[in-house]
Amino acid sequence: MTSLWLDRATAVADDALPGPDETLHTVVVGAGLTGLTTALLLARAGLRVACVEAREVGAVTTGRTTGKVSLLQGTHLSRIRRHRPQAVTAAYVEANREGMEWLLRFCDDHGVAVQRRTAVTYAATPTELDSVRAEHRAAVSTDLPVSWHDRLDVPFPHVGATVLHDQAQLDAMEVLHALALQLQLHGGTLHQHHRVTSVSLTGEPAVHLEGGEVLRAAQVVLATGTPVLDRGLHFARLEPQRSYALALSGGGPLDGMYLSGGSDSRSLRDAPGDMLVVGGSGHVVGRTTSELEHLDALRTWSATWFPDAVETHHWSAQDYSAPDGVPIVDRLPGSQGRIHVATGYEKWGMTNAVAAARTISGEILGSVPPWARTLHGRRPSVAGLGEVARINLGVAGAVAAGAARVARERLPGAGAAASARECGVVGVCTHLGGLLRWNDAEESWDCPLHGSRFTRDGDVLEGPATEPLRRRRPDRP
Repeated sequence: MTSLWLDRATAVADDALPGPDETLHTVVVGAGLTGLTTALLLARAGLRVACVEAREVGAVTTGRTTGKVSLLQGTHLSRIRRHRPQAVTAAYVEANREGMEWLLRFCDDHGVAVQRRTAVTYAATPTELDSVRAEHRAAVSTDLPVSWHDRLDVPFPHVGATVLHDQAQLDAMEVLHALALQLQLHGGTLHQHHRVTSVSLTGEPAVHLEGGEVLRAAQVVLATGTPVLDRGLHFARLEPQRSYALALSGGGPLDGMYLSGGSDSRSLRDAPGDMLVVGGSGHVVGRTTSELEHLDALRTWSATWFPDAVETHHWSAQDYSAPDGVPIVDRLPGSQGRIHVATGYEKWGMTNAVAAARTISGEILGSVPPWARTLHGRRPSVAGLGEVARINLGVAGAVAAGAARVARERLPGAGAAASARECGVVGVCTHLGGLLRWNDAEESWDCPLHGSRFTRDGDVLEGPATEPLRRRRPDRP
């Protein structure tokens, strides 16, 4: 399952790891949009920065995004408004506006192609109309120049929409490639295929890599989707979501970027080369009977409304939702303010990632944006605490379901337990012991507790786990 963007991405050259006696100012963990933007902002300020990535640049979330750069984000503003005061909603829009403006300026300066498009949140059915109208009101309350439309010039069903002009779309891998080159041009270094397993705090932070190497730095930034260190318990405040996408040739150009307002959403945009990208059909990671069914639901929908389009790519992406809809940009407790984290973008990373990078680099350099003070370091609201409880009730339910599955699968040859034996791995997550589920679309092991994912052979694909699956001993059943 390779995304349209990853399939045509240009490789980025690696740098040699810093020597054991070299002290860096900052180690950034993760070479997605958050990590590379943060690293570049710090390198531009003259700091010695190294960015380490467990796989390749953009391999996880950024390389699998739909690439929408928009201040109208489905029904996200109304979600924040339900949990937080108006000032927080306004600060969120301002943070995303700064993220969007910075990103588009960067693209213009470095030759990254951008297509200007209208952003549309639409109601596919009458049952979605109230939520879309609520989003329209939330956007108006933050002075976004949205307009209401009862009808759209599109082939798929809809009963109303809120519309924001002059937004943008792009190829996220082209952005990451330009960021990586600029990072290296400004004296920063990039190190792919180096997984971070831990960070110790005895004086200056020491970043431990899977190969045994250690990088020492004054500051560490964890830009890894969900933090790979547990001391902040961020994984307990996040809900990992898996969603799906198709790239189709011959779908015809679209003049907008569309997203439906229902729980089983449909996302659409065009791409250069007469391509159409259709996304949606999401679910909590590891909590579905078949990922292929979700992918096939997208295929059926696309064939119904774009019958002449031909599938060229299919893929999925993982995103994390925060309890109140506002990304978590914070310093880890007990780190003396030296370890920074950013997560919880909830599918809107193209703007939120840059805003998070601006916040973290501002904290390190002593120039925090005013909106960051409003958004971050907040106590959870009552509604937000309720969301945390709901997330962890879901985790408890997954634990119970896993125990029931073990009881059902005691005999060899039954379900995923047999597959784990065939793969030679123990199907238990190395993070907190969740019983893994087999992902039939991507042939991976997915944890229904906090979203860790592993290859068929047990290597880590996504955290918070940092250790591979245990190998099954040949003499054990």
